[in-house]
Amino acid sequence: MTKQKPPRLILGVGNLLLRDEGVGVHVISALRDRELPDDVELWDGGTASFDLLDTLAGRRQVIIIDAVRTGSEPGTIFRFTPEDISASREQVTSLHQVGLLEALTVAEHLLDSAPQEVIILGIEPKEIDWGLELSPEVEAAVPKVIELVMEELDAFERKENPRLEER
Repeated sequence: MTKQKPPRLILGVGNLLLRDEGVGVHVISALRDRELPDDVELWDGGTASFDLLDTLAGRRQVIIIDAVRTGSEPGTIFRFTPEDISASREQVTSLHQVGLLEALTVAEHLLDSAPQEVIILGIEPKEIDWGLELSPEVEAAVPKVIELVMEELDAFERKENPRLEER
């Protein structure tokens, strides 16, 4: 018997061996110490892209955390959607973004099971070089990313359950 997946997913992607490139996986690790709603699953996506197709399919909400290069100050946090990236495809700065976007597109068109809402939280890296630790600037951004994840979870829950607003 197949276990039903929780409807909401927080997915951290990146390569832990390349310092700031692994920030998404570091955030997932830090979130394991937080109390999360029962309907949320944490997933370390590593450097996978199309391999995540089954993981993404059938979810109502997906929050993806990844390093993104934009030329901004290291540790700067960005919030965007797949539509934002599709509109400016030339600005895609992470191989994970391309693979994840394509996996989401396949889930939508072939499997008819794309998530209702996909939010991407990107963190500007400082150092992408051999090493396991985050740069100080990116490490300092991790608590804010966790706060943003919690806000996204809460906002989605309020949209799904409008009566929560009445309290």
